Amino acid sequence: MNEDISENTIAISSDPDFYEDLSEYLNVLSNSTRLRILKLIEHHPKEVREIAREIDTSYENTKKHLDKLLKTGIVKKEAGMGRQTSKGSLPVWKYSMISGGMESIIRNLSIFSNIDVRIGEEELRSKIDEVNGLLASEYGSDIPVIVILGGDEDGKAYPLKKDEVRIGREDLSSPEYAASEYAIVLSAGYEAVTRVSKPHGRFVLRNGQWYYEDCKSTGGTFINNRQIPPGKEVPVNNGDMLDLARGAKGARLIFNMT
Repeated sequence: MNEDISENTIAISSDPDFYEDLSEYLNVLSNSTRLRILKLIEHHPKEVREIAREIDTSYENTKKHLDKLLKTGIVKKEAGMGRQTSKGSLPVWKYSMISGGMESIIRNLSIFSNIDVRIGEEELRSKIDEVNGLLASEYGSDIPVIVILGGDEDGKAYPLKKDEVRIGREDLSSPEYAASEYAIVLSAGYEAVTRVSKPHGRFVLRNGQWYYEDCKSTGGTFINNRQIPPGKEVPVNNGDMLDLARGAKGARLIFNMT
């Protein structure tokens, strides 16, 4: 078996339990009906009958889909009040997506998309691609998401909603550069990252292609383990890893297109 690992691949141990859990997680998400349910309850809790009516299926089938989603931890259920009857409102279970649920899915898929599959589980690769494709078609989004790996903000996801977004460490002396749709502000724990007021770098969208520019930062920027020249816009693509500086005080990112 070829043991080479590409420079932008996350290597993991050959743990059968990990792959079994990953396969189950992907099987839950690789279903267009369940993704429609997630979209319905992303912002507004709904009871089973409401969901069943909107996706045009039976109560029993809807309940089975919700039970599978509950097991992933993406969905929660809480007691609420349902429709009015002659005897008053009926108590019901209402289902909703957890806070940051969609970001969690995107973050997980970003990491899964970069794992090194080396124990005969190659079919997981196509399953990951299938889920990514279903998410893109259901949510109709071409907004890339920056996912942080490691450090104080491990797992945080930042969508790039503007055509130019700067990134850097927080700078309390320049409150005008607080976190917004125009800036990704990392915590003070990423000491090797240049402050956002300078900034360390910026993401730019031009003619449908995303680029990253290192704005002459102190620690530099590495894309897929190769240092990029400062002051030059370099194309970034789905699955690329970016290191803002190196070492424990730097920040590692994944550029993910859903």
